[in-house]
Amino acid sequence: MSDKSKKIIIVEDEPSLVFTLQDTLENEGYEVFVAETGQQGVDMVKEHDPDLMVLDLMLPGMSGFEVCEKVRKMNYTFPILILTAKDQEIDKVTGLNIGADDYMTKPFSVKELLARIKARLRRSETYGKTKPINEVELDPIHIDLKNAIARHPENGEVELTTREVELIRYLVSHANEPVSRDALLENVWRYEYSTNTRTVDVHISKLRSKIEVHPDDPNYLVTLHGVGYMLKMS
Repeated sequence: MSDKSKKIIIVEDEPSLVFTLQDTLENEGYEVFVAETGQQGVDMVKEHDPDLMVLDLMLPGMSGFEVCEKVRKMNYTFPILILTAKDQEIDKVTGLNIGADDYMTKPFSVKELLARIKARLRRSETYGKTKPINEVELDPIHIDLKNAIARHPENGEVELTTREVELIRYLVSHANEPVSRDALLENVWRYEYSTNTRTVDVHISKLRSKIEVHPDDPNYLVTLHGVGYMLKMS
């Protein structure tokens, strides 16, 4: 699929910014849909099945965080690029943790935004060509990625986040291979503009608590000091 046939939803309530973004993206050949509220954005996702969403966090009614969560719970995996007027780390981290792929802080360069959109679409197209892994056995824990659940023999069912599901899928596709934090940031979080590898460490720790019987002494998701991580599978 060429860029000219790709669909982008803009969820933004600032008229001047909407005009600039829509004009720029349409001139690049994208099919653009505009939503002024979060609910309109969610409804447009169902109607148009887009290839990417540009999502403002500060929206009337439903916030951008809520939109992102709803979209991911509906199992849409297209890239979401969030826009925020607040340059606070908590907003960026929260957005990325609930399933966004990248962020930009207002004011921003439209050229940079366009470059990031193109990068997201290329990565998404490559990522989407891989047949998804839905079942993983880490004896005695069974992981159902399709339904985002880890089943423990003693603890029962534990829910996995969208990011944890993507993290497991990437690690399984590179089973028994060293994977660096930067590789995880690029391929799971899918953004290149952060050096905050602490984000990866926190997610790995939380994931271990769900897929390991003894998280402090893991059998499968191990740390390779100075390198990154590895998922050991037979």
